[in-house]
Amino acid sequence: MTPQEQKFWDRFRSAMDIETAEPADIFRFGDSAAMSNELLDLVLSGRKRATCALARWYGPGLAPLPVAGALCVILDGDDQPRCVIRTASVELRPVRAVEADFARDEGEGDLSLEWWRAAHLEFWQREANREGFTFSEDLDALLHRFVLVWSE
Repeated sequence: MTPQEQKFWDRFRSAMDIETAEPADIFRFGDSAAMSNELLDLVLSGRKRATCALARWYGPGLAPLPVAGALCVILDGDDQPRCVIRTASVELRPVRAVEADFARDEGEGDLSLEWWRAAHLEFWQREANREGFTFSEDLDALLHRFVLVWSE
């Protein structure tokens, strides 16, 4: 944790009277500063209550698998801490099996499953091209629902 993240976390713990020593994770949404800021704004407005990533990015030596109740610090596009979320639920399912209610909870675009699929397939294909793997809608996605707990 950077000194700035630690100060933010300490302010959160003090404001919320929470004993938890460290957040379960610290991350930003998206793959660019602009996307991170756009998605963070949706979280802060209350519209975005879920996020999704390919399950291949989680596990030993990778990002920690979110668990219900976990507290995470969300960064903006400049990697500055902006809010704390609490994981409500986590589910693994193939990309092709994501349903409309999850697309709506992600809070992006027009909230439709069609918009969600187009945007996420494009995003994951970019990841696949960048990281050198073959994207398939049969890959498992980690569906992460959360609640906004605190922001400054």
